[in-house]
Amino acid sequence: MNFKQVIAEQLKPHMEGVELETIVGMLEYPPNPEMGDLSLPCFKLSKTMRKAPAQIADQLKAAFPEHPAVERIESVSGYFNVYYNKAFFVGEVVSEVIGSGERYGAQNIGQGKKIVIDFSSPNIAKPFHIGHLRSTMIGNALYRIFSYLGYDCVGVNHLGDWGTQFGKLIVAYKKWGGAQEVEANGIEELLALYVKFHEEADKAPELEDEARGWFVKLEQGDEEANKLWKWFVEISLKEFQKIYDLLGVGFDSYAGESFYNDKMAPVIEELKAKNLLVEDDGALLVRLDDYNMPPALMVKKDGATLYHTRDVTAAVYRKQTYDFEKAIYVTSYAQNLHFQQWFKIIELMGYEWSKDLVHVAFGQVSLEGASLSTRKGNVVKLEELLHKAIEKTRVIIEEKNPQLADKEEVARQVGVGAIVFNDLSANRIKDVVFSWEDALSFDGETGPYVQYAHARACSVLRKANGSDSIELGFDGSAIDAAQLTNPEAIELARQLYLFPERVQQAMEKLEPSIVTRYLVDLAQSFNGFYRSSIILVEDEAVRKARLTLLKSVQTTLRSGLRLIGLEAPAQM
Repeated sequence: MNFKQVIAEQLKPHMEGVELETIVGMLEYPPNPEMGDLSLPCFKLSKTMRKAPAQIADQLKAAFPEHPAVERIESVSGYFNVYYNKAFFVGEVVSEVIGSGERYGAQNIGQGKKIVIDFSSPNIAKPFHIGHLRSTMIGNALYRIFSYLGYDCVGVNHLGDWGTQFGKLIVAYKKWGGAQEVEANGIEELLALYVKFHEEADKAPELEDEARGWFVKLEQGDEEANKLWKWFVEISLKEFQKIYDLLGVGFDSYAGESFYNDKMAPVIEELKAKNLLVEDDGALLVRLDDYNMPPALMVKKDGATLYHTRDVTAAVYRKQTYDFEKAIYVTSYAQNLHFQQWFKIIELMGYEWSKDLVHVAFGQVSLEGASLSTRKGNVVKLEELLHKAIEKTRVIIEEKNPQLADKEEVARQVGVGAIVFNDLSANRIKDVVFSWEDALSFDGETGPYVQYAHARACSVLRKANGSDSIELGFDGSAIDAAQLTNPEAIELARQLYLFPERVQQAMEKLEPSIVTRYLVDLAQSFNGFYRSSIILVEDEAVRKARLTLLKSVQTTLRSGLRLIGLEAPAQM
């Protein structure tokens, strides 16, 4: 039952000129239960209803009909406060969770609509570092959340597999590299060559011209350049896949920048035909002065293309291929201007779907205040971080639960979960200063804390069943909900009730941290209930009711963790 909707429907006949949706939107959750379960502040209604807020609240209280969901109504200083019938509320929530199972909170609001999500997108021949984790896990969470709400999602890993840096790498490899070393050390060797190029180019700037020349050759299909480039891509993808496997992340398309190499000419011709391209010293650009933006360079004077060219081409291709409802790009806010520029170019080309292009920006990651730089070798490699977290978890398991089955698997689930949860716990736009200590902390409001609440619920369910199974043939509608009206049980039911709302908010605000913070709140409420209420009591009605509430928590924690890309171990 959507309690906001139910209350709004009862109020609507007594609020002339106010739409039902408006009433639903005005209903809010009071900061503490003493002020009610739902509250309607009447101040904004004064103008429409031509009365003082306190009079409106009194009038609505007097007119409100009896309803099984409502215990009482109070009118206090312009607030219309609703107090639920507690047993009815808890019974409804538990019945809904048990009835829906792992689909609790899922909806079909996106049915028939396609969402393209462009995320992760590491650069070929450069290591996957902590800076890439943000795009990867925010994008992965959004993919899962949109899918849960009924959208057909296409996850695109727009690999950085094209550009002048490949000219640099080819020069570096030909001057200082060796096939054996590259095969043996993979990305590490490619990175060393890339760093070496920049060190040498500082002393001999003509190397930059040589690199540009090799990239032009690559664009023109030169056999040697292409062979080397394909090899670099192959080596890099093999290493990236190890990290994606650890993180449990997958993609529907790996079409990177190079994919659009043969698709850019028609787009450049279209820009010319629409009089959007201006020649400037042999280069072609789109002027954006009227929109307070610098010009967007589309083709360099040597004929090489740029990010703008490839992004405009990719957007046109994706619209034609997927006919998306929205195309979402998950990258750092450092690229805000770039996205504003090429979104504007799509609009100037006359495509009304330019409004459906969305940049989901996130804060930058710095290493103890210093920006990450592959060129200077100033990075924390993600694989190293994940393995350290797994190793730390393994040590804790050996100390606290050495008899645990599947120790290696649980260490992976909890170690990786700690890193991902830490990354998704703050609002995405916030900058992050990376610290090994914080990333590897399992204390407080962390992934392991939420996973442990799930494992604890599983443990009680196994004991209740007398076996390894946590399924007990639950029927949410068959319990005596009056047994669940102590404050801790009600607070827990309140948290469970909020799950569908929080998932939808995370989708609307493109903010996975809403789900992450919700899971901490749910785990804390569960721990409060667990401490205050013995679950496996003799009284069958009490035992059954408490077990069913606990099963609801276990189900919701598992679903919520899955939405943000974490696994939910049954034992820890």
